[in-house]
Amino acid sequence: MNPEVAIDIFKTTVMFALWIVAPFLITMLVVGLLMSLFQSVTSLQEQSLTFAPKLLAMAGLSMLLAPWLLRTLSEFTINTISRMATLAH
Repeated sequence: MNPEVAIDIFKTTVMFALWIVAPFLITMLVVGLLMSLFQSVTSLQEQSLTFAPKLLAMAGLSMLLAPWLLRTLSEFTINTISRMATLAH
């Protein structure tokens, strides 16, 4: 296997992983920021107050993005495996 091709496959995989987790990270960041702001304004320091909304947001986003995630992951897997098969020559 050519080192340039291996580096390209690795780079593609890392960028794809970032593309997949970005909606979840952004949602958790926004929910955490909003809950921190709410806690600062109301002076509530309850730990479960930040955990429960993040859990609900993650569950809702997972259900909402499930079709896109499955389609994207399967396309990427098929593309990567077929690309690796052609590299053996």
